Amino acid sequence: MSTAAQVTDSSFKQEVLECNVPVLVDFWAPWCGPCRMVAPVVDEISEQYKDQIKVVKVNTDENPQVASQYGIRSIPTLMIFKGGLKVDMVVGAVPKSTLASTLEKYL
Repeated sequence: MSTAAQVTDSSFKQEVLECNVPVLVDFWAPWCGPCRMVAPVVDEISEQYKDQIKVVKVNTDENPQVASQYGIRSIPTLMIFKGGLKVDMVVGAVPKSTLASTLEKYL
């Protein structure tokens, strides 16, 4: 079971942009194979950094507004937001080490 909260078009601003810690956003869809592959990695990251970051998921099928706003063309796309701004992104199913080292820059 995923530990990440589901965020919608309507809750994105409050949950992500107004959050006072860095937020890792996992843009995914249920039909996407690579998304399912990266899901356990995202959960591990969520657990490992639980005191430092917030991890949320956005289902791009159900929330097309946020996806198009940030130019999501392929999923999974993992974006890091800090202080209301997109500061970094990783596209595709990446190993945990890649995701962790990208995150570390913003902690």
